[in-house]
Amino acid sequence: MRSIAYDRFGPAANVLSLTDRPTPEPGAGEVLVDLEFSGVNPSDVKARGGSRPGVTKPPFPQIIPHSDGAGTILAVGAGIDPARIGQRVWIWNGQWQRPFGTCAEQIAVPSEQAVELPDGVDMQTGASLGIPGLTACHAVFGGGDVRGKTVLVQGGAGTVGLLAVQLARWGGAHVIATARGAGAERARTAGAAEVVDFTDADMTAKVLAANDGKPVDRIIEPEFGTNIATDIALIAQNGTIAAYGSAAQPRADFNFLELMFKAATVEAILIYLLPPQQRQAIVTRLHDALNAGALHIPVEQVFALSDTAAAHEAVEKGARHGAVLVEVGK
Repeated sequence: MRSIAYDRFGPAANVLSLTDRPTPEPGAGEVLVDLEFSGVNPSDVKARGGSRPGVTKPPFPQIIPHSDGAGTILAVGAGIDPARIGQRVWIWNGQWQRPFGTCAEQIAVPSEQAVELPDGVDMQTGASLGIPGLTACHAVFGGGDVRGKTVLVQGGAGTVGLLAVQLARWGGAHVIATARGAGAERARTAGAAEVVDFTDADMTAKVLAANDGKPVDRIIEPEFGTNIATDIALIAQNGTIAAYGSAAQPRADFNFLELMFKAATVEAILIYLLPPQQRQAIVTRLHDALNAGALHIPVEQVFALSDTAAAHEAVEKGARHGAVLVEVGK
């Protein structure tokens, strides 16, 4: 099978290479998936570049990157119902703590990591459900239903933010988003009742005004270190700041007492580590939203397998308004 692999950290064009490997055999409890699309996420790019904390060399002699993907089950290992053969599925944690991910024509994964796609959901959407979809869904619903609550989605025009706006609106929340320029209209179209420019000096006051002067119940946060002071000012008593990133400022400086006297919760989200029961609940929510026609995952660019390095570069340059995919099935 054709695949993309690397054996050292470095720039995508220098370390990613097209290789030919034997098709994997599904072991006990596994399924073999014939992939159509592989999703490229910032975490994949950072892993290939060697920017994860405390990691100085690749953890395996050779790595096929990417955790997300979608395709069709070709074969099953011992203990798996043969009726799964032919199912259209999406993949989560394809390369998490494993050497071989989804940037290949086939992948063998534990059966539970190949989730049957709902009827009518296309493969490109399926390849975007693992990291962007689960992160957005858990960020919105990790604390339970949001009906009747106010949810603030920081960065509401980004890939995860746009999905979070749609999911929160579908869940019955009053949704406020921060975005600027063309992104403001994207967030509004996705379901935000109000959109505030995050560069506005009066952003905090404008968010409060959009919620009848009251603080918000839940904040979805992609840049914790940069925005934590603002988030503390905006969060309601017993509210939650659900943070899934802090790339611009990894170290956060904030007044703990201000947070404590609101009895607010900071939830650090790493979708790779969701316990099975929580993951299943989020998968069910995600599928419910898809089946209801309430969730659209835009695709920004699709690259050929041989152009995977360009796909990584697109993510590094800030492709944030839709999924970046590699078509591995050609």
